[in-house]
Amino acid sequence: MIPHLIPIGALLAGIALLLLGTGLLNTVLALRGSLEGYTDATLGLIGSAYFVGFFLGTFVAPPLIRRMGHVRAFAFFAAATAACVLLHALVVSAPVWMVLRVITGIALVGLYTVIESWLNSEVPTERRGQVFAIYMAVNLGALAAAQQLLRLGSPAEFTLFAVAAIFVCLALMPVTATRLPPPVLTDSPRLGLGQLWQAAPVACAGAVLSGLAMGAFWGMSAVYGNRIGLDESGVALLITLSILGGALLQWPIGLFSDRVDRRYALGLVAAAATAASLLWAVFGNFGEVVLIAGFLFGAAAFALYPIVVAHLIDHLPREHILSGNAGLLLLHGAGAAVGPAVAGVLMGWFGPVALPLHFALMLAPLAAFALWHARRGKDEIVEDAAHFMPMLRTSATVLEMMTPAEASIESAPPPAETTIESTADAPVASEPETESETAQTTRT
Repeated sequence: MIPHLIPIGALLAGIALLLLGTGLLNTVLALRGSLEGYTDATLGLIGSAYFVGFFLGTFVAPPLIRRMGHVRAFAFFAAATAACVLLHALVVSAPVWMVLRVITGIALVGLYTVIESWLNSEVPTERRGQVFAIYMAVNLGALAAAQQLLRLGSPAEFTLFAVAAIFVCLALMPVTATRLPPPVLTDSPRLGLGQLWQAAPVACAGAVLSGLAMGAFWGMSAVYGNRIGLDESGVALLITLSILGGALLQWPIGLFSDRVDRRYALGLVAAAATAASLLWAVFGNFGEVVLIAGFLFGAAAFALYPIVVAHLIDHLPREHILSGNAGLLLLHGAGAAVGPAVAGVLMGWFGPVALPLHFALMLAPLAAFALWHARRGKDEIVEDAAHFMPMLRTSATVLEMMTPAEASIESAPPPAETTIESTADAPVASEPETESETAQTTRT
């Protein structure tokens, strides 16, 4: 396995450095906004703006990558991200921050797409599952570690913004230095939402509701910690433990979902996340208990979307897996874009307790809907059962890494009659358009 990781070490280092910077920024903005006196509703809109940008990046980023080439596109998006990081500190204004968050979301989609398309092209098919697991571990580890960088300074000062920008700039070095040849972006058209609902209504509901919950988690957890009186270290610990809970328990939960009716597993996990949310709401003023509740919530909530993806794949023929998951991720992205704004408004009305209650209000209906469908009859799997894989929402190009070979081949563009030897930063103007979100589950 090590010989396969060495060539892509620069890509993994680049994404780790990038997420150390952007993961820190997400938390710093919430804390700085609180210090500036922004209302919870305003902070929720700022959080939603990032996911709106992520959604728009689905359409904006791929054409830019085709025009510039992978290395130049990565440099372009990283420069935009670093500039936005610094502008947050220089121009402290809620409307400006919202615009900057939209731009950052678009840029992050482009950065993910560049990295993941390279991973897809460089990793042998038989090793893609292992590399994908390592890639997701790097993502989770970097996001968790980023929270601890809050100890380096105060959100009221320029230091943390500078640290975040430095990490984003450092991410340029390993990626732009790589000599890997540029890959080809493949097309991943979406199935219609009506077709998705007919194939797997539980998966569609799960995508939207988990997006509403997790978008609010990423956008408003730091605000919640600030509102209940946690200092910067306490906020960092709460978010870190939630991420670690998701990282540690996705595998055992996934194994369980592979062995039972997937709808039943989804219902139980959503119910567990709901219970953890209620524990969080009731005991949110007790430091130790809120940390435990955050860990338990992360352990269950981070597993919801991977189960949803696996359930959808159970109900699609191989040739529709790529397009089906792209559509599913559109639903999840829409939920994530709305979630922080809704949670912010609720927190403005009812106080910080509204955030864990928002989680419960989103996930309890999912639990009920999934369990109700499970009781209606046996789950009919179209071809082979899917295999759960832990994941985070990044870019749809990573879907190819976890998709059956037959589906990837059928959806890929025809090979060119001739090939042209190129350098790492050569433009790839002939690459077909791609979608930019995640789906990473493969059939056994």
